[in-house]
Amino acid sequence: MAQRAAVRTHIKKFLKSVNDSDTDASAPEKRYRIAVSHIDRAARRGLHHPNKSARLKSRLHTRLKNIVAQAG
Repeated sequence: MAQRAAVRTHIKKFLKSVNDSDTDASAPEKRYRIAVSHIDRAARRGLHHPNKSARLKSRLHTRLKNIVAQAG
């Protein structure tokens, strides 16, 4: 349960950093790497189906790409 909560927490922190950073893309990139690490760890431990973890990472990466494109 704590591992699932940690994944959700890091996803929420990433989304918050995406919403807060209008000009600087470094904070969301750092949060993205941390969130993906936790998602991968949850998938390895069997907490998430591999397809679910891939879907989550894909959605986060799409948001990150949009922020980087706007900043650049």
